[in-house]
Amino acid sequence: MSATIFEKSSIGRSGINLPKQQVGDTKPLDAMLLRSEKAKLPELSEFDVVRHFTNLSKKNFSIDSNFYPLGSCTMKYNPKIEERVGALDGFANLHPHHITNNKPEFMQGALQSLKILEDDLKEITGMDAFTLTPEAGAHGEMTGIMTIGAYHKKRGNKKRFVIVPDSSHGTNPASASMVDYEVITVKSNASGGMDVEAFKEAINDEVAAVMMTVPNTVGLFNPGVKEICDIAHEHDALMYYDGANLNAILGLIRPGDIGFDVVHLNLHKTFATPHGGGGPGSGPVGVKEHLIRFLPDLRVDFKQESGYFIKEPSSDTIGKVSPFFGNYMVSLKALVYMQTLGREGMINVSQKAVLNANYILSKLKDYLDVPYDAYCMHECVLSAQSLYKEHHVSTLDIAKYLLDFGLHAPTIYFPMIVHEAIMIEPTETENIDTMDYFCQKVIDAVELAKTNPEAFKEFPKTLPISRADETKAARSLNIRWQD
Repeated sequence: MSATIFEKSSIGRSGINLPKQQVGDTKPLDAMLLRSEKAKLPELSEFDVVRHFTNLSKKNFSIDSNFYPLGSCTMKYNPKIEERVGALDGFANLHPHHITNNKPEFMQGALQSLKILEDDLKEITGMDAFTLTPEAGAHGEMTGIMTIGAYHKKRGNKKRFVIVPDSSHGTNPASASMVDYEVITVKSNASGGMDVEAFKEAINDEVAAVMMTVPNTVGLFNPGVKEICDIAHEHDALMYYDGANLNAILGLIRPGDIGFDVVHLNLHKTFATPHGGGGPGSGPVGVKEHLIRFLPDLRVDFKQESGYFIKEPSSDTIGKVSPFFGNYMVSLKALVYMQTLGREGMINVSQKAVLNANYILSKLKDYLDVPYDAYCMHECVLSAQSLYKEHHVSTLDIAKYLLDFGLHAPTIYFPMIVHEAIMIEPTETENIDTMDYFCQKVIDAVELAKTNPEAFKEFPKTLPISRADETKAARSLNIRWQD
């Protein structure tokens, strides 16, 4: 492993000379706030620091350098035009306190971009209004469920439950629980979708909402989704759309037209802004007309005489969920993506994403198990269950093998309703050469498992760490330097 910057420190080295304090007379800090001894910071030259962090950056795995087929995460290429627009002075250096100080005249361009974004998202999803303040998908989920809770409370409804399918993202039941709802889980049928008959048995007048991902987390479109929406509404339950998989239906189907009342979107997924380590995220929430009054504060409107301005929130608002307008730069970059593509371009995105996923499914279905014998949508789910039973080579072994060939591993062991699951989402931005290379390496792994399963104990061989104790790393995370 590489030495840490603390280990490279050498007493007396200096990379920068700080200017003398330019502030006038200042009041001394309270003695309780002062250090008793000097901070043990590393001492290096500027060149040492630049070289250290440049070398660290080369160890990162990024979508700009390699294939990143994470199922259910939509890790697509981030067009560089977004970065160029985001770096414009009027956007990058806009002070967020112009919002809280009610100075809209200083931020007309930013407010206009937010209004255009909301209008675009309304058109894409079939919703009637959006709040752009949530800062991630899970944050948007919680905001959406809070909005649903406020709706039921206003109507005097006594609601206790939220229904989720057994294939749902873990954030769905977590968000419902955080807003004090109990979760009812409905099992999937043999086709991989939430079973409509089982749903009919689970629904009751105390259900506040039904949370669904369309297509779902096994990459399939549930043909019963419209019926589920209608049944939910008969019980005055609202339909919640988890937008993690919108990339499959972008420009083709609108959740609001199916019957969904609330939707959250992951701008950092579907609309190609930097994701993961490149972050941060953005999770706008859209609602139908009957829920607008409950949305968080900070929404933009336009009047001819006063330009763009911030609306006064309704007295029924759930309040503030984020300062300012969330992660504004993420919203801006997503808007550039939408405006660059236009309607036909976004339809092309979905069609190519679905085509690519089915191409990979067709290439690998003779080598791995296919839990659901159907065409997939934007992602395909396969399984190494037979391989594990016959040769004791697991999904994790295949994932570790792929790392040695410049490939990020697909999502593994999710969804949990599929044993030894391998979930692959190529997105629309990968070409056939990349997908062929990926598929061949998966096939190579399967063939090696049949002839020499013991070899997998050594993979990956080329990385600084091979088989880390991932459970310990997750539960006992310690990133503090101790000499």
